[in-house]
Amino acid sequence: MTVSYFATTARGLEEIAAEELMKMGATAVKPEFTGVYFEGDQTLLYKINLWARTIFRVLMPIQNINSGNPEQLYRNVRAIDWSQYLQPDQTIAVRCTGKNPQLNNNHVTAIQIKNAIVDQQQQQKGVRSDVDTAQPDIVINAHIHENNCILSLDSSGDSLHRRGYRPAMGLAPLKETLAAALLYITEWTPEQPLVDPLCGSGTILLEAALMGLNIAPGLYRNKFCFQNWPDYDAKLWGSLLKEAESSQKEYLPIMIGTDADADVIIQAKSNALACEIGDQVKFYQQHLADITAPAESGILICNPPYGKRISDVEALFPLYKLLGDVLKQRFKGWTAYVLTGNKELSKKVGLRTSRRIPINNGGIPCTLLKYEMY
Repeated sequence: MTVSYFATTARGLEEIAAEELMKMGATAVKPEFTGVYFEGDQTLLYKINLWARTIFRVLMPIQNINSGNPEQLYRNVRAIDWSQYLQPDQTIAVRCTGKNPQLNNNHVTAIQIKNAIVDQQQQQKGVRSDVDTAQPDIVINAHIHENNCILSLDSSGDSLHRRGYRPAMGLAPLKETLAAALLYITEWTPEQPLVDPLCGSGTILLEAALMGLNIAPGLYRNKFCFQNWPDYDAKLWGSLLKEAESSQKEYLPIMIGTDADADVIIQAKSNALACEIGDQVKFYQQHLADITAPAESGILICNPPYGKRISDVEALFPLYKLLGDVLKQRFKGWTAYVLTGNKELSKKVGLRTSRRIPINNGGIPCTLLKYEMY
């Protein structure tokens, strides 16, 4: 049976996510602001949760109701038969986005929706679901737009960018979904050497390793919310997991991450071990000035610091100039990509870009600069 779904994603990654979903078999794909509408069956829903690299979660819209004010919202939520989605012995969480003049506090709106659901349970069965914001069995997503509220079941639960392999975090970690999107944009393929000379806790390289070895990112997760749905097909899910495990590859090309900070290199190595690919990606403590190309051609990609205050930005000028010098002198034959959130800093690289791609990194408008190193 074909069902309509909505995959949420970071601002600016809608088109990339749409492309990824289409490759996985989604139909009627339609990118929207911070998400993608698509259609598919239960198998596709499970597959996307297991394999998608650029989205946060997959929602299944169940009802669109009028919600001009708190009373109308409560009444219309309570009119839905919640027993087909939720049992009183299951815990719930309600997450709310969007607002209108009468419903302008997401937390209060979420409580209103929760109250309508548990009041119905109490009336019908004399028992009600408990709220669990940390690890709920069933997550209900409510999106308020003007006088409408779209209610959906969240099939993912925890955001899919939390792969489960990264206990160790750097100071300003790049989200895994954005790292995967950057790799799609650069058109890196697993045959090409990959270098990140400012690797931090290693996210870009670890995402590349998962892609290159054809490892489903969802394999690191304990549980998805769809496993608590009434129609959960354990046999189907088991066969998809088995298929994912047997399709893994064993070989990667040269993959090197370096950073001057010894502590973040320890973090990167620990993250690689958590992925069980510790021997495939090489992480070294090394200053940018000492880096050399490990092959005649390949892809170099990095996300240097941007600096929040003007004094921070000026302090980073030498780093960006050094990056430009290293690329020019030691990476001939390579294609380099530098993600930056500051125009002044990008000028200090001192090289001509062949492409400038706008990227949103956690609310910061950034540019991915492409350099062809001849």
